[in-house]
Amino acid sequence: MPLTAATLLRVFIPFALGYFLSYVFRTVNAVIAPDLVAEIGLAPASLGLLTSAYFLTFAAFQLPLGLLLDRFGSRRVEAALLLFAAAGALLFARAESLTGLVLGRALIGLGVSACLMAAFKAFSTWFPPERLPLANGVQMVSGGIGALTATAPVEAALAFTDWRGIFLLLAGLTLAAAIAIFLIVPEGSAHHSRESLRQQLQGLRTIFTSRAYWRLAPWAILAQAAYLSIQGLWSGPWLRDVAGLERAAAADVLFLIALAMIAGYLGFGALTDRLSRRGVAPRTVATAGMGSFLLVQLLLLGQWSFATVPLWFLFGLCGTASILPYAVIAQAFPRTLAGRANTALNLPVFVAAFAGQWAIGAIIGLWPEVAGHYHPDGYRAGFGLLLLLQGGAALWYWWGGRREAEGK
Repeated sequence: MPLTAATLLRVFIPFALGYFLSYVFRTVNAVIAPDLVAEIGLAPASLGLLTSAYFLTFAAFQLPLGLLLDRFGSRRVEAALLLFAAAGALLFARAESLTGLVLGRALIGLGVSACLMAAFKAFSTWFPPERLPLANGVQMVSGGIGALTATAPVEAALAFTDWRGIFLLLAGLTLAAAIAIFLIVPEGSAHHSRESLRQQLQGLRTIFTSRAYWRLAPWAILAQAAYLSIQGLWSGPWLRDVAGLERAAAADVLFLIALAMIAGYLGFGALTDRLSRRGVAPRTVATAGMGSFLLVQLLLLGQWSFATVPLWFLFGLCGTASILPYAVIAQAFPRTLAGRANTALNLPVFVAAFAGQWAIGAIIGLWPEVAGHYHPDGYRAGFGLLLLLQGGAALWYWWGGRREAEGK
């Protein structure tokens, strides 16, 4: 099939819908957390475990997902998996206990596990390698719109329904997205792998033993994990407990963070595309952006009320740079390994996001509540731990660069 405008729309729009929904699922608990705590009676660690169950099943399926994407293609794999997400949203809406909520959340995580990687795999099939950072950035914009929808619009919708009604609506939309992807997306079968299972596993070994992977991956993994775990849950409670904002005001700031995400994903993608044509490597843009993200997190630990809005805006903006390593790492391998290369990065990202989101809740729970709010020092300790780990990974990247320069 020729690469026409119609083909671009057939590739972009259905995957954008799927990723939009996956980000709504990922971040909506930041707004409905007070309702879940009040109705089910959740402690901070339980809230973190519940929300992070999405990340656990998401991560657990990444390596099988890479094999499936390279063998069967993005269209069939994502359409099938979204059926699980729809079932999980329905179960979540009907749950009456923590166990039911966790199971529903886990099914959602499994079901949306292909939403980004399937799009990246399809883009690697249809677009030249030098345009992948921009294509990936445009795809991430749909996720930013999903995160935006999960803030003030969801808060407004709660005036007409409850969190159960929100998830019933999401179940129906997810089923519609599965049908749209299966019927609309072009196949692109020329780049499907015909390797045996043993050869596919050897491809994974090639990725996991590559110096190109291990130099950048630790920093990318921890930066993404911090961004996902904080933005997807703990940003909302932080705004209420540390900044002292009411629910509506906190939702407005979350809305602003989501706007910053959209600007960041599109801006970093366009910037990388432009600079790469001037000889600046995408790796350079990625590491500069992740370095700025480290600085923003360090400033957030100060918990200065006068800087709440600008710092959280910068958090949403700079954190998007951590998506650029996906394109950097994918370009280091043949196209037939594109699905596995991306999921080889995505697996540890979401394992780390699961651990980070749960660990922040566990750390916050070590401090006594103050007038019904979690203690600010708990947030400082939880966020600080993630920052410390990212700093270590940044030093590893810098040390690896020195070794490369010395020819070791």
